[in-house]
Amino acid sequence: MTPIEIFEYKKSWQREESGYYVVPIHSDYRWQAKQVIKNQKLKPQSWDFRKYTDVYEDTYCFEYENDAKLFEKFFTESETNG
Repeated sequence: MTPIEIFEYKKSWQREESGYYVVPIHSDYRWQAKQVIKNQKLKPQSWDFRKYTDVYEDTYCFEYENDAKLFEKFFTESETNG
């Protein structure tokens, strides 16, 4: 896919009526979040990143629920393990 095709595809699944999955994380974990996405080998068109959506918070949007759950699981396990 070309960059414009990726952009257009992302916008198509991010419409409110189609539904997508949102995972907010602390902005301090931005680098780790990108590593998790890289390790999960997610396609560029299946996720999106929004910087500083709240105080010290970034938001990651996913097209598929399973991708969002795996991503979120990494951060909930990291917080409980110290």
